[in-house]
Amino acid sequence: MGSPMSENLLKAGYDVTGFTREQDRLDRLAAAGGTAAASIAEAVRDAEVIVTMVPASPQVEAVAHGPDGILAHARPGALLIDMSSITPQTSVELARAAREKGIRVLDAPVSGGEAGAVEAVLSIMVGGEQADFDAARPLFAALGRTVVRCGPHGCGQTVKAANQLIVAMNLQACAEAVVFLEKSGVDLGAALDVLNGGLAGSTVLTRKKDNFLRRDFRPGFRVDLHHKDMGIVTDAARTVGAALPAGAVVAQLVASLRAQGDGGLDHSALLRAVERLSGAVV
Repeated sequence: MGSPMSENLLKAGYDVTGFTREQDRLDRLAAAGGTAAASIAEAVRDAEVIVTMVPASPQVEAVAHGPDGILAHARPGALLIDMSSITPQTSVELARAAREKGIRVLDAPVSGGEAGAVEAVLSIMVGGEQADFDAARPLFAALGRTVVRCGPHGCGQTVKAANQLIVAMNLQACAEAVVFLEKSGVDLGAALDVLNGGLAGSTVLTRKKDNFLRRDFRPGFRVDLHHKDMGIVTDAARTVGAALPAGAVVAQLVASLRAQGDGGLDHSALLRAVERLSGAVV
């Protein structure tokens, strides 16, 4: 998602210098008018705003801390916006460590998938100081449509965890409905159209309807990443004493799908898990 987000920042008039270990992404950034850096230090040294988008907490910690990390090379007063989906506690600890270096931090995970990143219509849920959020508003406006400060550091990640819980349960419900409809001999395309026009309609069904119809599970958001996110939400819920009975079941279904070798597929591949449970060979 970082590539289309960088391109949207360039379109909005920002100067973008980027670093990643994937050379094809650096080439793509350069082709779009950005600057490819050779290291984290080179990328952040003169930056007023630093945006990170990596898979999980270990990667955030790796790029932020240590002698080669962001905190060691960013200038005091810089604003670090982490848009990864990580644990709330990791965000809190990052903000604490950055404060000691004079660096401001926002946790700002996103929802909307790759399509939302390309179309610049992401939902961005933010944790951190109000003044820092206000300063970042123009940048967020270049990336998303719904941008909300949810509270202090870590709150953006907490809301993102809830988002992933809802999305996973919605995908599971859609997958079960698809199998039920097909086994009943109903025209699946017609059924999904009418369902999506009523109370059962959702962004998930709108975005993933064609995946279900065509069994097209090329990754937009991989099962592996949703498995990681379900671990975050179940752990965070345990910490605060919130019971998630249905969420726990869906988390196990996502884990099962991954264990069966489907971790690299789009999370709409939960349909494959339901088909297996219903006796189909997939």
